[in-house]
Amino acid sequence: MRSVYEFRFGGEFQQRPGPAAAPTTWAQYLYMRKNEAGEHKEWWYHLMGCRSWFFATRDTRTNVVKETFDTDG
Repeated sequence: MRSVYEFRFGGEFQQRPGPAAAPTTWAQYLYMRKNEAGEHKEWWYHLMGCRSWFFATRDTRTNVVKETFDTDG
């Protein structure tokens, strides 16, 4: 049996390095995560609805979402 979820987690938000950034900076951006307990700004995708990416502020200790907002603002 296959589970279907409406939203998909896209990872912790981080500032994207510039195109001229060093390879070690890109490696840090792509593969290293803080993974700390507490409140985080995260990427989420609404798979079963509007099919849009958005941000959410979520507490990883309780899984409570404090707010959601567009990637534009």
